[in-house]
Amino acid sequence: MKTDVEELSPTRVKLTIEVPFEELDHAFDVTYKSLAKQVRIKGFRPGKAPARLIDRFVGRGVVLNEAVNHAVPELYNQAVREEEVVALGQPEVEITKLDDGSELAFTAEVDVRPKFEVTDFEGLEVTVDDAGVTDERVDEQLKNLRERFSTLTGVERAAEDGDHVSIDLAASVDGEPLEDVQVNGFSYEVGTNTMLEGLDDTLRGMSAGDSTTFSTTLVGGEHEGTEADVAVTVHSVKTKELPELDDEFAQMASEFDTVEELRADVRNRIEQMRRIQQLTQARDRALEKLIETIDVPLPDSVVKEEADRRRENLTEQLQRSGLSLEDYLSSQEQSQEDYDTELDSGARSAVKAGFVLDQIAQQEELSADNQELSRYVTEQAQRMGVSPEQLARHLTESNQIGVAYTEVVRSKALDLLVSKATVTDESGNTIETGSEDEESAEDAAEAVTGDDTESAADTSEAAEEKNETEDAAKS
Repeated sequence: MKTDVEELSPTRVKLTIEVPFEELDHAFDVTYKSLAKQVRIKGFRPGKAPARLIDRFVGRGVVLNEAVNHAVPELYNQAVREEEVVALGQPEVEITKLDDGSELAFTAEVDVRPKFEVTDFEGLEVTVDDAGVTDERVDEQLKNLRERFSTLTGVERAAEDGDHVSIDLAASVDGEPLEDVQVNGFSYEVGTNTMLEGLDDTLRGMSAGDSTTFSTTLVGGEHEGTEADVAVTVHSVKTKELPELDDEFAQMASEFDTVEELRADVRNRIEQMRRIQQLTQARDRALEKLIETIDVPLPDSVVKEEADRRRENLTEQLQRSGLSLEDYLSSQEQSQEDYDTELDSGARSAVKAGFVLDQIAQQEELSADNQELSRYVTEQAQRMGVSPEQLARHLTESNQIGVAYTEVVRSKALDLLVSKATVTDESGNTIETGSEDEESAEDAAEAVTGDDTESAADTSEAAEEKNETEDAAKS
């Protein structure tokens, strides 16, 4: 087989492949065996008809077409390996010559990973947020903890924001009741704006036993977008009472004997989480700063694929929430054109970041072993809410093990990049980002986000932000 590689652009090549017929014997053997099982020739059992009779029975053109279809993918993959072409996506193949008994020739155009070097990535200067914790933040977390132990007490006054009311709701359109838009004895916190538009404004000032009607536009369900009249009746008004922040509360809500010990633990946990956020910021900002300094040509097809993937993910999330893309854009005060521009920009940044991390991994000869792959699968499975065995089986069956391998190696390249960077906080303090610090951060994450009812800091939101930023860095 003879292969010629022509560079059409920095991100696309054309392979011209010429193959003498004697190298197609395997493809013809497979083709004849397949056709022999499909045809019925008198005097021969299924699958036993000789090649010359199959040629006559189905036509030599059919045999040639089947053999070429079988051979071309294998020949293309062989050429890519031998020429060390890093192909991206599927090739565009054209048969240019098919001389029966003599030669097969075809071309394959395919996008490729651009060739470039990543130099001078040591000593990048990166600034991250301070990790200091204010007294206000500690007080806020302690209030959240007190909220968990709060009680509701009935009051003889009009409802205010923060009160919990027991209400009946009944919607109607032109006097006709809507059976699927009614609820009785529903507990609702005034001021949260989590139900019907206008409900909170209506409830403010209402007392137990009061009834009134307000107009609103229904959202969700078969009556979505319909203007309706909603009758609301208040049965009770209750206020939330928080326990006193004293030693007795500390003993009830935690493992500590005094409120001072509890406060110190809250501060320590927040500081740990802030430390995790610093390391995450360091990863993101170091990568952002590096890719700004490197000019990498990007294959349009790869950028489009990444943009389509992001668009599909958003669409699925919106569908699960019962929203449309139009609803989302309206809530973000964004036009379709602005969204498309932002989507394209994000996709280009993600693709470029991936290429840069791949190049660092190649230059530094980074790889991933089975233990590291297993750890990655376990972490992803926990985030997805499935067992590691299920995820591993899915990756194997869908031929996605290579994707997992790439993610692990890219993460190692990003760790290497950050370890060689100079990271300081806004106050000028140097932030250590070595492997020991990464392990300490992971331990802190487990301590802070663990299912511990005695934990004083409400950190689930911060943990979620950490996961999202890690995803962005890996894209």
